[in-house]
Amino acid sequence: MDLFRILTTFFRKKRHPVLEDNHFYFQNFDQDRPLNEYEFVVYDSELTGLNPRKDEIVSLGAVRIRDLKIIPQENFYCFVKPKGSLPKDSTLIHRITPGQIENAPSIQEVLEDFVRFCNGGLIVGHYIDLDMAFINKVTKRYLGGPLANPCIDTLRLAQLYKEEEWGNYYDQFNYNVSYNLADLAAEYGLPEFEEHDALGDAFQTAYLFLFLVRKLKKGGITTLKELYLAGRSWRWLF
Repeated sequence: MDLFRILTTFFRKKRHPVLEDNHFYFQNFDQDRPLNEYEFVVYDSELTGLNPRKDEIVSLGAVRIRDLKIIPQENFYCFVKPKGSLPKDSTLIHRITPGQIENAPSIQEVLEDFVRFCNGGLIVGHYIDLDMAFINKVTKRYLGGPLANPCIDTLRLAQLYKEEEWGNYYDQFNYNVSYNLADLAAEYGLPEFEEHDALGDAFQTAYLFLFLVRKLKKGGITTLKELYLAGRSWRWLF
């Protein structure tokens, strides 16, 4: 056995059982099923800053979609106490105060439950790469690796929908077009939730995702693979 296989085997053995279950769900993943046959977990996090190397998660929010319907009662939400201080600049954005997180659990304490909530679902988020960078940082540290869930970015889907709406007139560099989550919700007449609240943003993203999927289905996109090929919106985040 070569060195690469030895190291791969070694690190796989160190994965936490909850992460092993997470990876098991996607070992033989089929992209060709209709979209309504998949479960989605719409995820958002509030942070101390935007740098995954030094900043931390202070709140996690997620809600499940099944049969292309939001299941409001199946949600995950918690405050998280960071190891470092809570910068005033971040409080001005998400309005989470030091007092609110003083007795909150650490990320290590809530991480296993969050991964269990995500197991079996494709993760959806608005600018999802940022949220996944933070959550994978801590799953690698405490559980032995990153999440295996495929991810879909509603920001990219919104760009794709704009392209379809505008046809040849679409200009991705038109700075008058906003892809801010709240602005998109207002533009499309979706229910509006409190901004910069992890669970509120998860619900907001869920409504946006379903709106965009239904619009794109009218254009012939009916399977997960077609959604990927059309929007390049999916990434395996290993």
